[in-house]
Amino acid sequence: MTQDSSGPDTVALAKIDSAVPHSARIWNYWLGGKDNYPVDEAAGEAFREVFPGITDLARGSRAFLGRAVRHLAGEAGVRQFLDIGTGLPTADNTHEIAQRMAPDARIVYVDNDPLVLAHAKALLTGTREGVTDYVDADLHDPGTVLREAARTLDFTQPVALTLMQVSGHIADYDEARAIVSALMGALPSGSYFAFNDSVDTNKANVEATRLYNESGAAPYYLRSPQQLVGFFDGLELLEPGVVPIADWRPDPATADTPTEVIAMGGVARKP
Repeated sequence: MTQDSSGPDTVALAKIDSAVPHSARIWNYWLGGKDNYPVDEAAGEAFREVFPGITDLARGSRAFLGRAVRHLAGEAGVRQFLDIGTGLPTADNTHEIAQRMAPDARIVYVDNDPLVLAHAKALLTGTREGVTDYVDADLHDPGTVLREAARTLDFTQPVALTLMQVSGHIADYDEARAIVSALMGALPSGSYFAFNDSVDTNKANVEATRLYNESGAAPYYLRSPQQLVGFFDGLELLEPGVVPIADWRPDPATADTPTEVIAMGGVARKP
């Protein structure tokens, strides 16, 4: 099943505020995409001037997502994915990776940015055997996310929840963990949680993030490595655990050794 729209949603496009930088569009800019505005390019360049490693971080997060989804759809046999904080479509989106491994995979994307919504209807299409859907909802409201996702996903069967570089949008750490717990609590035994986010160990990243938070964009909050590990409490971590994202089951042909840890992630199974 695929989306039947042939172009961006004009109603969603009309809601876009191109005068204020937005994280999804800035992330798209760092990845080399074109779905952004001059205000996003300016904010992205200002961030990169202070922390040049942000481009590598963005690419590394996408690569981590790809490796995690390949494992889950392949060896782990997962056929349902709930991808929250989707961002703008780019190469090798979750549904493309999952349905390459398993054409009957079902994927629900969740985001609340009008530009993401506009392009999701046109670009997030899947195989005939599988299903790809999009939910316009906020991570702060897990009840709505779950209710809307249940229209496409069968919550009596395992689901892989993915949160990539999105938990920092929730200012309070306890609230962020409670949201993850609520989402995972609604999923059955045998489900998985794939997660990565930036850590506060790089001084340049910390400073660039501070300046970014003063730009008018929705603020982002870095956390310690120990706090990121806390998101996996009650779950069974797969090897090698919560590690720098480049170290999570790296592809031998592309593996590298970053000089400093700037993001960490892992994949875990719900018992």
